Amino acid sequence: MKLIHKDIEKDNAGQVTLMPEEAEDMWHTYNLLQVGDSLRASTIRKVQTESATGSVGSSRVRTTLTICVETIDFDSQACQLRVKGTNIEENQYVKMGAYHTIELELNRKFTLAKKSWDSVVLDRIEQACDATQKADVAAVVMQEGLANLMLVTPAMTLLRAKVEVTIPRKRRGSCTQHEKALERFYEAVMQAILRHINFDVVKCILIASPGFVRDQFITYLFREAVRQDNKVLLENRPKFMLVHSSSGHKYSLKEILSDPTVTSRLSDTKAAGEVKALEDFYKMLQHEPDRAFYGLAHVEKAADALAIDTLLISDKLFRHQDVPTRSRYVRLVDSVRDNGGNVRIFSSLHVSGEQLTQLSGVAAILRFPIADLSEPEDDTSSDED
Repeated sequence: MKLIHKDIEKDNAGQVTLMPEEAEDMWHTYNLLQVGDSLRASTIRKVQTESATGSVGSSRVRTTLTICVETIDFDSQACQLRVKGTNIEENQYVKMGAYHTIELELNRKFTLAKKSWDSVVLDRIEQACDATQKADVAAVVMQEGLANLMLVTPAMTLLRAKVEVTIPRKRRGSCTQHEKALERFYEAVMQAILRHINFDVVKCILIASPGFVRDQFITYLFREAVRQDNKVLLENRPKFMLVHSSSGHKYSLKEILSDPTVTSRLSDTKAAGEVKALEDFYKMLQHEPDRAFYGLAHVEKAADALAIDTLLISDKLFRHQDVPTRSRYVRLVDSVRDNGGNVRIFSSLHVSGEQLTQLSGVAAILRFPIADLSEPEDDTSSDED
């Protein structure tokens, strides 16, 4: 997603102009839209025309309309988004108040205006527009003396570092110069990994090379991690995956990503963090039930006690038609963040999001136990939009 223009006032009213660049951006847009917003976009309208002789014909024209949003329909299989509403700006083809359905298109900008932009919606825009936030996968494509470190997003590949070190050939009777140069090369690649990979975001790091270069490098990497007691590398060891490539050049990445073993591993990366958080919640519920709450009323009470370490919440709740109810979820998120807790917003399109919906869409892992709350669960937490 590309942010073209943003104009939000101090009272949180205002508008943003965005351009969806990939199918996934339609999902982000679906989560930004609410009934009552105004949407301005290019669209096709069937127009009837009458000729001088009185014969009536029809043609399809492209025009720009501004509608007040009434219905939002998202097709998750085709990633298509249709928005229906009434025209609220003068237009030569469409009368004021007439209904029209806009189908948002890739690489065509739209402007969305709201009376109030809350923190969750603004975070969603930041997430959609920040390529590094979507870079679930990192890849180091290497050969002796050359390594390219890249971040892979659903839309593009970002080259973050290129390491080049001259490696002398092995000489008969002496390999010292060769070994020293390799050591320098591996050290430089290790530093590039530590500098450019955000291990909180990246779920998988592909190390690819011809021959045994990748194996030698990974041996060096974790030997150094143990020697330096580098907890970040040691804790993230399972994320590293060794694969074959024909060279250390950037173009080898395409060949790596089409490898069936790689594609099956990467199919889960987007939801991997959510899956782990949900597993942690269920484990806590089983072993320390006083530190695992679910349902809006109970989780709110835990938030009031500043007890929430991790909040698990479904993005479905932020599409609630009732504004006060939606505001209640936003307040909960803001409260947890303000008090140093982690917030994980689950996609309802993923299996983990569906599981969370069964727990009324909101759950929390607590910093410390709170005795069981006997008050009945608030009904609003299980409302569907």
